[in-house]
Amino acid sequence: MDRRTELLNCAENVARRRGYDGFSYADLADEVGIRKASIHYHFPSKADLAVALIERYASTFGDALAVIDETSDIASDRLAAYVQSYRRALSGGAKLCLCVAFAISRDSLSEEALAELDAFHASSIIWLTKTFELASKDGSVTHTGDPTEEATALLATVEGAQLVARAANKVADFDQATRLFLSRLA
Repeated sequence: MDRRTELLNCAENVARRRGYDGFSYADLADEVGIRKASIHYHFPSKADLAVALIERYASTFGDALAVIDETSDIASDRLAAYVQSYRRALSGGAKLCLCVAFAISRDSLSEEALAELDAFHASSIIWLTKTFELASKDGSVTHTGDPTEEATALLATVEGAQLVARAANKVADFDQATRLFLSRLA
């Protein structure tokens, strides 16, 4: 693994545990075993690091959504897999999805990082909307309303459920928060 990837992996791990404001280049340098100047070589500023992290995370998440689409033609299965991806991201209650962790520190992010964060959420809404449109056709989700409103509500549900579960360090809180939605899946 190259040094840049090692730094991204380390930064993502720390950011998902502590948030954007909860780590510094000194923390990364200690954890990776290099000097801060070496980090600046790869990421001149923390803002540059944040952008790289969000871009990579969004790409990985987009790939995961593509796999969900490839493995099922049924909307309810896709939506259950989506909820489970957020549950897995909790790592037993110890971490948050990177974009949830960064959203908490929105005021500290650069304009470019905010644009990437907003793009991540927008692409999630697009995927969810298409999936709820499929649900309207295949009938695999009960009481389906407007697909965009459903998409926005589910995104808010899973991200909010992560925050509650992380605050309590209890995945059971995530499960409780998502149970009502999951009960609508055929």
